[in-house]
Amino acid sequence: MSCSSSKSSAARQASFKKGVDGDAARSRRQQTTVQIRKQKREQGLAKRRNSTVINNFVNAAEAPAAPGAEASGSSSSSAMAPTVENIPALIAAVNAADGHMQTEGVRAFRKMLSVEQSPPVQAVIDCGVLPRLVSFLVPDADPKTQFEAAWALTNIASTEHTEVVVRVGAVPGLVLCLMSPNADVREQCAWCLGNIAGDSPKLRDQVLATPNAMRNLLANVTQPASPSMLRNAVWALSNFCRGKPQPDLQVVGPCIPVLAAILNAVQDKEVLMDASWAISYLSDGDDARIGAVVDSGAVPSLLKLLGHDAASVITPALRSLGNIVSGNDKHTQCTVDNGGLLALLPLLTHSKKAIRKETCWALSNIAAGTQSQINALCAQPQVIAGVVHQLGNAEWDVKKEAAWVISNVATGGTRDHVRTLIAQGALQPVCDLLIVEDARIVTVALDALEAFLKSCQDTEVDIPTMIDECDGIDKVEALQSHENVEVYEKAVRLIETYFGGEDDEENEQIQPQVNAANNTFAFGAQPVAAVGGGGFDFGGQGGFNFNS
Repeated sequence: MSCSSSKSSAARQASFKKGVDGDAARSRRQQTTVQIRKQKREQGLAKRRNSTVINNFVNAAEAPAAPGAEASGSSSSSAMAPTVENIPALIAAVNAADGHMQTEGVRAFRKMLSVEQSPPVQAVIDCGVLPRLVSFLVPDADPKTQFEAAWALTNIASTEHTEVVVRVGAVPGLVLCLMSPNADVREQCAWCLGNIAGDSPKLRDQVLATPNAMRNLLANVTQPASPSMLRNAVWALSNFCRGKPQPDLQVVGPCIPVLAAILNAVQDKEVLMDASWAISYLSDGDDARIGAVVDSGAVPSLLKLLGHDAASVITPALRSLGNIVSGNDKHTQCTVDNGGLLALLPLLTHSKKAIRKETCWALSNIAAGTQSQINALCAQPQVIAGVVHQLGNAEWDVKKEAAWVISNVATGGTRDHVRTLIAQGALQPVCDLLIVEDARIVTVALDALEAFLKSCQDTEVDIPTMIDECDGIDKVEALQSHENVEVYEKAVRLIETYFGGEDDEENEQIQPQVNAANNTFAFGAQPVAAVGGGGFDFGGQGGFNFNS
């Protein structure tokens, strides 16, 4: 389906209730995006060691022993890696005029750095061999030597010493060798560059600033020599796009249509996972970044991936879509038009809490959209029912996001939308939120209740009685002694407006004092004189922490 545009957000914002305007909803989405992006456990490692041979490139040529190995008592078997005691002999071999000796010396350093436990990285750095390894990253070098040198540098770049590899000038040579006639050399160089870019935004930007770095890597993505090459190149590409502050969109923009094509054409789980993570990094930002992803045609493919068997694929695809629906109305509508709501529905019952949480987060972004987008959401009663179920029964992290879905529909929708929420049983779990410790979520629940009450005034639906049957009135009354200023004010307004509260002189005389330091009430303090005129001026409310 095509991505249709929607009306300006100005009219939509006018329809939101106080405290839930469009700008506020968008700000929450961006904060949530940043918080969610800090969860790295499922993103895979930013850097990887290469402790096994990629293909069979050097299998037949493995040397029976590294130079000097027998003298130190090392085994003559190629399975035994040389040790730091062999370094002087290995340096002599690397610097020898004989090409075969050079290759065997470099291979020995590679083996030393490929051991699984505590490779002697610092000792190799200190011996000064790195510039010599970099010198082999030129077009006329022997491919076997190039491969071994790139492999050794890859393993160093997988440690905390990544910057040393950059300082000795390896990046330009690695980029150049991405176009080597030898596929294994290309793959190993892509792997090393991925490790460097994954170390930090600073090193990532140094890689991206190297002429032809993105172009040469994309050449290996679009025309991979093997499935292994595609996996490593796409993984490296994801690290090119990763990190905050984000890379310049003009630099990484060329990879977006390539990634979109991969999502549509590739079945390999590892490739899909890394390509989706790359899309999630690229779409995490302003409307220009989101628009570039939407315009690439990635949305239908991302939605299809929500039905993948592997959670490792679903998670980055879902994160990408959550970023997209946090954009402007056009971006949100693209997801809706392509069947996003039905694609999200099964994830509301997924076994992984993180997936249910991010599904509710994405739905809350749609619920903060236009009237037509809220209408599309409410036209799927199974989706609303699934959110209500999560609100009432899920873990706290999921409940918080489900609360935003219900509140955004109630405050931004129509009377019919509110009735849909009520028909799906939203009142009870919303009332249950009034006793939680998270003051921000209590205000979200109060906003939803106020929207319920306001929308159903002068109708046959007796919302006050229904709220009372959910013990909601007692809970709202109890909030009149809440220490949070915003919670207190909302609770008082609800009681006075909808539940027959009395604004008598006695109540005015015992209003609590305000703690100016943290904008909370000090209940139990001495009574203060009635405030004249406009009452208390509490100023702006501080930010809230949504950390899991």
